[in-house]
Amino acid sequence: MTEATKKSAIEETKINIEEMLSSGLGVGHTVSRLHPKMKDYVSGIKNNTNIIDLDKTAKNFSAALKFISNLVSDNKKIIFVGTKIQTKDLVKKAAEDCSVPYVSERWLGGTFTNFETISKRVEYFKEMESKRASGEFEKYTKKERLKIDKELESLRIKFEGIKNMSKLPEAVFISDFKKDIICALEAKRKGIFIVAITDTNVDPTMADYPIPANDDAISSVKYILDKVSQTIRNSHNI
Repeated sequence: MTEATKKSAIEETKINIEEMLSSGLGVGHTVSRLHPKMKDYVSGIKNNTNIIDLDKTAKNFSAALKFISNLVSDNKKIIFVGTKIQTKDLVKKAAEDCSVPYVSERWLGGTFTNFETISKRVEYFKEMESKRASGEFEKYTKKERLKIDKELESLRIKFEGIKNMSKLPEAVFISDFKKDIICALEAKRKGIFIVAITDTNVDPTMADYPIPANDDAISSVKYILDKVSQTIRNSHNI
């Protein structure tokens, strides 16, 4: 992809302050939960709640989208991670929409730092899926098949989103930094770039590309995921 095409892909993903405001990106946590390193991203207080400076959010978000566009157009990989109950389905859908790996259930410790072992479990899951699809399990008793189905469902929950991830990604997008801090710590250890929504209760300096915004409101997370997904599709010309 040429530089002009990259620029075009970014320009197609418009970031609008009014849209961010109406989507609730600017509503942080209560004053008592403010992380000291998020002070620079807070523009004021309303009803004992920190209000995020959306001008700074727009600047950071634009930088994050540019990074993601360059990453993807250079054929490097990113994974979406978001295991919070109220937003995990959004994370899964956004990842599927732009064909990237994802983790929307519990983060398995070692997914990055012990990738070889995790990969073996993923291969086992894929083999089991293949055997079921080919009818190989039909020779077993009903009780045995029920046990196999239960195991397959457990494996699916753990590995469905990463079953086509053949190597470590170059970057990770995290929708809730506090909830999935273990993922962030593993990414740091493996030199994986971190793009993350950073609400007012977390340390934004842990992310390479922090996006100061509300990580609780579904509308806020959806707005950000939509822009990230759109940027990836544009950069891939999907």
